[in-house]
Amino acid sequence: MLQHGYELDLRTVPSAVGGDESKRHGIVLAKSIPAKKFGVQTGESLFSARKKCPQLLVVPPHYELYVKASDAMIKIIEQYSPAIQRFSIDEVFADMSHAKKDYMRYAKLISKRIERELGFTVNIGISENKLLAKMASDFEKPNKIHTLFKSELEEKFWPLDIGKLYMVGRKTKKKLVSRGINTIKDLANSDPKYIRSWLKKPGLTIWEYANGIENSKVDPFGEVVKSVSNSTTTSFDVDNFEEAKKVLLAISEKVGMRLREIKMAGQVISVGIKNFEFMRKTHQRKLFTPTNNTNKIYEKSVKLFREMWNGEKIRQFSIRVSELFPENCCQLSFFDDFNEKALRLDKAIDDLRAEYGGLAISRATFLHSGISPIIGGVLLEEKYPMMKSEL
Repeated sequence: MLQHGYELDLRTVPSAVGGDESKRHGIVLAKSIPAKKFGVQTGESLFSARKKCPQLLVVPPHYELYVKASDAMIKIIEQYSPAIQRFSIDEVFADMSHAKKDYMRYAKLISKRIERELGFTVNIGISENKLLAKMASDFEKPNKIHTLFKSELEEKFWPLDIGKLYMVGRKTKKKLVSRGINTIKDLANSDPKYIRSWLKKPGLTIWEYANGIENSKVDPFGEVVKSVSNSTTTSFDVDNFEEAKKVLLAISEKVGMRLREIKMAGQVISVGIKNFEFMRKTHQRKLFTPTNNTNKIYEKSVKLFREMWNGEKIRQFSIRVSELFPENCCQLSFFDDFNEKALRLDKAIDDLRAEYGGLAISRATFLHSGISPIIGGVLLEEKYPMMKSEL
């Protein structure tokens, strides 16, 4: 921002990047460290954030600028690492195993180059695996370099509040605290069989995280897929809410299936519509936790559609899920309102359709509606044979 003529350094004052404040659903997308001291949290409403910090300065997001800065940062890191995985627009994993004992020297060099050449600072975490490296990067900020090796867990990691553990959100923390698990050490020292019996598979995942266990490799191909989307153009005008919901459900099924196929989950859901005059509207919302569950995608899409639809006739619908994370890294995201049966159901339906075709199983809502589920990526409309799907 400073490089583009902005006089005030937003990092030095209580500030946040937020959505449209004229709309009640505007949320905090990112906040400065001074804002964090007031209790401002990413994902909360701007209305709530201003209650905590009346002087909060809110600026709109500049996604194109963020992408440009992120790409420039990647180009610098690529000069030092043979394998890089972009985790989000402002986070990246770099395999520095070749550096051996020189890891700190390289970290300092990368940090200084980014600040000197790009004008912003970064926090760097160093460890044996991606989980602990990420946790280390979230230690004291800004412009710091931290290590968190397994030999340092007891000193640096275990004393932390359980809410600091990666993928433990507010609801998750509340459940853990209700069982007397207040610190990461409390969880690490718990019986994993008890944790699994109580919290199912996500509980075992966070128990492993608390013990510093995470074995995924730095995957250079993790950044290839940035979003999953599907759109459908109808040969008729959809002019009622119930029919629109059925179209959104069919699209949600395709998007959810694709996400699970590539083992990814997304945190931002966008819905787009084009009316009979070919005017386009889009509306999006960031979830607290990533998902690839069909029902969650559908429920959020319907809500977004309802918020922007004014009753006009619609010719095209689209759903896009972005800000993707590897499924194995955000498995715990399902834990806030975890429904293991729903996840198993999604997988069972996917398997049946993969083996026997798209019509092997269909939702009851499509019966006698004239709208069929998605078959091989195509949304069929028996009443309107000209209907097509844009993939």
